[in-house]
Amino acid sequence: MKILNKKIAAHKSSVAWLQRQAADPYVARAQKEGYRARAAYKIIEMNEKYHFFKNGQVVVDLGAAPGSWSQYVAREFPKSKIFAMDLLEIKPINGVETYQGDFTSDEALKWLEEKLNLSHDELGRGTADIVMSDMAPNTVGHKKTDHLRQMVLLEYALDFALHALKNGGVFIAKSFTGGTTNDLVKQIKEHFNDVHYIKPPSSRKDSVEMFIVAVGFKG
Repeated sequence: MKILNKKIAAHKSSVAWLQRQAADPYVARAQKEGYRARAAYKIIEMNEKYHFFKNGQVVVDLGAAPGSWSQYVAREFPKSKIFAMDLLEIKPINGVETYQGDFTSDEALKWLEEKLNLSHDELGRGTADIVMSDMAPNTVGHKKTDHLRQMVLLEYALDFALHALKNGGVFIAKSFTGGTTNDLVKQIKEHFNDVHYIKPPSSRKDSVEMFIVAVGFKG
């Protein structure tokens, strides 16, 4: 791959990333199958293992940009209602309502609550079947700091899920490996019948990301 941007070409880490992308079979597969990013295969593989998606569900996608998770759901389960949110712009996807903004802000939460008709009063009285979060912080390269930042986002996503999900619902969220993860998983287990902590095959081996799949919300 020839790198045209001289500043990028001069940066070794950028060169390595571009070379890795060019050699990545999931990148090639995403291009061939029309997905916006290789990340689509993470949610595909998790669903193939745990079978949580069904047609006609209400699905919330947090940290959605560029939109490959929502794209998969809309493509394979077209009767579903999908609400996707990210700080970055999400280009239009048929069957998906999108919002550009900070998930932790009052404005963003208000948008979601209105879309889901949430009262935000009691657990287990939500309207969403699935809340999925691929949110991740901008990493700084310090493992402990990056992990703590990810845990903050995960806690925000979990708090929202506990109010947005209906009984029997599913929570899927990105996590980073680290000590505080075990404590959070214990908390999640209090509210879900089955909790799995996995690394899908499409997640790069050198990545610290893991995913929590919590099935059977019990309020």
